[in-house]
Amino acid sequence: MDTTKIRKDAEEQMQMTLEFLEETFSRIRAGRANAHILDGIRVEYYGSLVPLSNVATVTTPDAKTIMVQPWEKNMLRVVEKAIQDSDVGITPENNGEVIRLGIPPLTEERRKQLVKQTKHEAEEAKISIRNARREGIDEMKKAVKDGLPEDMGKDGENELQKLHDVYIKKVDEMFAGKEKEILTV
Repeated sequence: MDTTKIRKDAEEQMQMTLEFLEETFSRIRAGRANAHILDGIRVEYYGSLVPLSNVATVTTPDAKTIMVQPWEKNMLRVVEKAIQDSDVGITPENNGEVIRLGIPPLTEERRKQLVKQTKHEAEEAKISIRNARREGIDEMKKAVKDGLPEDMGKDGENELQKLHDVYIKKVDEMFAGKEKEILTV
């Protein structure tokens, strides 16, 4: 077993965790209009559920508004209902052409709640990174048992630890940035 392959596998898992965290953070609204908060919404379209972005253009004309323009006129009501039924928590306004979502300013309590949610997501990401490190170290130990020189095994474990530290630091930086974004009034 090659130590670089074990390290690459662990790094790949850690990178995927970061990407997932970034996507999760983009869905947490921070008082500013962000088209990503509608990413999880599915719309009934000719008998199947499809993502909102497959049936409409979602734009942010300004910092407090999200505009949804369905490509087909008959989808306006369906899209509006899907947004109302979702957990976005914003009432859509339909003017017959487009759907507007006015982003209300966040209350202090809601900001604290969002920071708590963000911290939880960051902790989950850290756990995932630690698991990737642990799995890599277990594979290194197994490789040592199967004939890999012990010093190479230890070097591999040290590399995994350094990799872990780098990714944990990235998660902390992402959390600090999102926290600042949420708490900025």
